[in-house]
Amino acid sequence: MSEPKTKKQEKKTKRILQCEDVLVKFGEFKALDRFSFSVKEREVHFLIGPNGAGKTTFLDVLCGLTKMADGQAVFNGTHHLKRMKEFEIARNGIGRKFQTPSVFPNLSVYQNLEISMNQKKSVFSMLLARLTSTDREKIEGQLQTIGLKDQQHIKASFLSHGQKQWLEIGMVMMQEPELLLLDEPIAGMTEEEEETTGKLLHTLKESCSIIVVEHDMDFVRKYAERVTVMHEGRLLSEGSMEEVQKNKQVREVYLGKTKEEKNAATSSA
Repeated sequence: MSEPKTKKQEKKTKRILQCEDVLVKFGEFKALDRFSFSVKEREVHFLIGPNGAGKTTFLDVLCGLTKMADGQAVFNGTHHLKRMKEFEIARNGIGRKFQTPSVFPNLSVYQNLEISMNQKKSVFSMLLARLTSTDREKIEGQLQTIGLKDQQHIKASFLSHGQKQWLEIGMVMMQEPELLLLDEPIAGMTEEEEETTGKLLHTLKESCSIIVVEHDMDFVRKYAERVTVMHEGRLLSEGSMEEVQKNKQVREVYLGKTKEEKNAATSSA
């Protein structure tokens, strides 16, 4: 007889997001065609696939930018995203960072994090308000996490591309999301910045689950815990990176055929 699971074990296997048969149509075109997907708590889960596979559309569904025609997406067991507006989804724990950094260039790094703590207030009222000791500790902690403590008083416009990406991730994290959505976070980064970003993801997963859309397969291999491959709006394969790489159909439509397969095809031609 097996022993009952401990609370810690149950927490590790909890699914924070469960999507079933999600359908998104633009006219007659099906951007998502009965796509099913789930994410566990504290998991770094990568979405990969060729251009037009539906990856970004799926993120748009999760944050409320795009409405599904059918299917369901349930967050945290109780929140049905299909019925919620964009701001309601954000307030209930889903944070989104888009591919292009969107920071306040004329404000300091510290001020960017400060105004991100409470988006219900205006920028100017936030900057004029006095910070509590708890607020300051929260900002200091986030500066440390994203590696910009030494740049906290610098205007965001003077940061490198990679630093701006980290700052915006920090801004989203100031909202304390339970699910973080990232769209190609390492685009345009140097190799050193990519490595720093990968390490940052595994630091952030201590406080939230993360879904990452990414095209850089070396980055995916190094930092993904689980990978979902999409093709033409549908689920093609799912598992560890090692598992999906072994899938012949995945190699044919996205990763490319192995040298052995190419040689075999040439020999038989």
